[in-house]
Amino acid sequence: MSTDTTPTDADDDAPDPGPVTPDQLPAEAPPQSEAGERAACGDVKEEVKRDDTAPTPDAEARSASPASSTPSAPLAMDSVTTPTPTPTPLTLGFAASATRSISQPGQQQPANAQGFAALATNCVCESCPPVPTATEAAADAAASSTATLPRDPTTLNHASLANEVTPPPSSLPNLGRGHDGSGGDAPLPSSLAGRLLHAVEKYAVALVLIAMGVLPTAESISRLVFNEGIPGALTYTRHFTLWIGFLGALLATGQGRHLALAIGEFIHGPAKKVVDLYVGILSTVICALLAYAAFVMVRLEPSDRLLPGGIPEWWSVAIMPLTLFLMALRFAWRSSDKLALRALALTLFAAVFCLGLLQLHADAALTLPFVSPDTRSFAVLTFLETHAASLVLPGAILILLGLVLGAPLFIGMSGLAMLLFFGESTPIASVPSETYRLVQNAALPAIPILTAAGYVLAEGGASKRLLRVAKAFMGWAPGGLALMIVIVLAGFTAFTGGSGVTILALGGLVMPMLIAEKYPKGMSLGLVTSSGSLGLLFPPSLPVILYSVVAGVGMEDLFIAGLLPGLLLVVLVAAVGVVVGIRYKAPIQPFSLREAGAALWEAKWELAIPFIVLAAIFTGFATLVEAAALAFLLALFAECVLFRDLHWRKQLPETLARAGTLIGAVIILLGMAMGLTSYLVDAEIPAKALEWTQRHIQSPWLFLLALNAVLLVLGSVLEIYAAIAILAPLLVPMAEAYGIAPVHLGIVFLANLELGFLFPPVGINLILSSTRFGEPLTRLYKVALPFLIIMAIGVLVTTYIPAMTTGFLAFVKGGCG
Repeated sequence: MSTDTTPTDADDDAPDPGPVTPDQLPAEAPPQSEAGERAACGDVKEEVKRDDTAPTPDAEARSASPASSTPSAPLAMDSVTTPTPTPTPLTLGFAASATRSISQPGQQQPANAQGFAALATNCVCESCPPVPTATEAAADAAASSTATLPRDPTTLNHASLANEVTPPPSSLPNLGRGHDGSGGDAPLPSSLAGRLLHAVEKYAVALVLIAMGVLPTAESISRLVFNEGIPGALTYTRHFTLWIGFLGALLATGQGRHLALAIGEFIHGPAKKVVDLYVGILSTVICALLAYAAFVMVRLEPSDRLLPGGIPEWWSVAIMPLTLFLMALRFAWRSSDKLALRALALTLFAAVFCLGLLQLHADAALTLPFVSPDTRSFAVLTFLETHAASLVLPGAILILLGLVLGAPLFIGMSGLAMLLFFGESTPIASVPSETYRLVQNAALPAIPILTAAGYVLAEGGASKRLLRVAKAFMGWAPGGLALMIVIVLAGFTAFTGGSGVTILALGGLVMPMLIAEKYPKGMSLGLVTSSGSLGLLFPPSLPVILYSVVAGVGMEDLFIAGLLPGLLLVVLVAAVGVVVGIRYKAPIQPFSLREAGAALWEAKWELAIPFIVLAAIFTGFATLVEAAALAFLLALFAECVLFRDLHWRKQLPETLARAGTLIGAVIILLGMAMGLTSYLVDAEIPAKALEWTQRHIQSPWLFLLALNAVLLVLGSVLEIYAAIAILAPLLVPMAEAYGIAPVHLGIVFLANLELGFLFPPVGINLILSSTRFGEPLTRLYKVALPFLIIMAIGVLVTTYIPAMTTGFLAFVKGGCG
């Protein structure tokens, strides 16, 4: 990222000269993050009209539980294969690959080494040309209405989130980078076979997601009308979750969008190729081991276990080894651009998988009286079994190195889990078995369904309509624009579940509005960056749902307990914006009842969706999954039928495919984290950690302070879904030992991770804003610092005043009871 034009302090204290009039603001300029479609800031047009083809990516959540289910004896040698690490999906390296630029055909793209600078639409950096006059804007709008932008692929990281857009740039990001550390969107396949495969995967994901919306909704309606549900509806919805998770993970692998710690993306030059090869081979080997382990698990599936309708259950479960096998092939192919090195990765893949098959043959052969166990063909298996324990340490070092260099998180977790199980002569099929157990959670399908709903709303015109409503009702107040932007961004984050999506989807709309109304540029950047992380405590936030699933805490309790802390953070950030608006005499617009009514009427569908979801849940009309499905169908109806912001054929499948990519990256990460957690529980690691903690920390308040510090740092490095999956099962028993209520711990946990988005040097919101607005990271550190401090105060108040969480929860439940 270029840092040669770092703004001076004066830039932050004074408004931008030459305010822009409202009629010069672009109608919409969402970011586009597709590989090879990035344009330098100075070349990016600020106004691009939507066409009938725009998709988007977002974010979604996952759960894991510590229990472990181990296959029977015949699998003992599953663990024989030496685990070799491999990269993953949602990646989400740190968070920059999720942005989009709006390059016009033929524009020169910045070199990868230039980092994140100059990608944003409506960029506010000094190198960008001035905002066009009203006449120029009108001419650009007319020209762009007939222009067709090139279609791009998708990415995910920080892990990552991205979108593709056809005519218009898509507004949704890919929170992070791909496992290859490129930080950019992977181009769509250029070969005919590649395009056909991508089309098959895209439409398969879209159909599964639509089925997940239709089936639970039909179940709730059938129960209401006929007093009887649809037989097998819940069972099939859970299996659809398994399918969307692994099909989405396959898409994420092909596009380099798995969640990952993309520290390796700071490596450039010849070393970068070496790093990519290492990460690619590691990911290939581990994914091949996973494919073998899943294959063994399917073989053990009872053939007489049937789904409703008489379909063998193993038919559905077979999606796991099939997609993992294809993912391993893709990791091998993406490991290098040289055929010889790709061949090396493919050879290792074949060797690992064949070694597993050899073990299966050995297990069967050794039961025959005429086969000797000392046969030379089994010598390698004997060696591995003999030295299993001694292979754990070097294998773990190789895997951890791969994680640091940018291997997908799910690869690292599954690799460590299989390695540790192997070292104790436990079948490695225990890892995919735990992943399969994950889909049995009744609340889990709500995560992919709500993620898809958020993508549809974000890719459609919902953001413009919601901004209009907020401005109509708050534009009259001094500093009302800042207040309006904070509220809209927090609400958008609550529903989409991803702060990165909010910054990338709405940043290009609200930044020009702030600058046009005389807000200082630095303050505007800080406000948008910090507001993007607000809202994660409000319903129907996916991180809250995920924490509920992983930690076993009541979801309704978490949402009620998080209301006051969430409002406190919103008020603190909004207060800063209001004070600055008053200080710089930001213009206000008179309140118009007519405009307020018109804005409300136009956005009635988007505004109604969250209320319908909550009403359906709290009245008992629908379960969480059924309410999420209803919200998804309402979002589809509003954006595709009423407003027609998404064309059902040209844009909707790609949008749902992007949502599926994020869903897959999250679900496979949670599943593999569940496998690792299972080993940790079996090894009594949480109990030992608790014992150590209690020996060194006696006070509950000191424990909470240490927890705040640890989560702040980890929240800036780990993607929030990964942090929940890894840390929540370990922290819950610790907090209970100190007498801390599980609900209070959950809110403190999520609030700290929310704060970590702004924590230097690698907070995800800092990187996304740097990418979105073409600003150096050093500047983002400076402008976000005041908001980081003010939000930290709110988090500390929430941490040390339990009345904010458990007290309010008791008050609400007492009043309701």
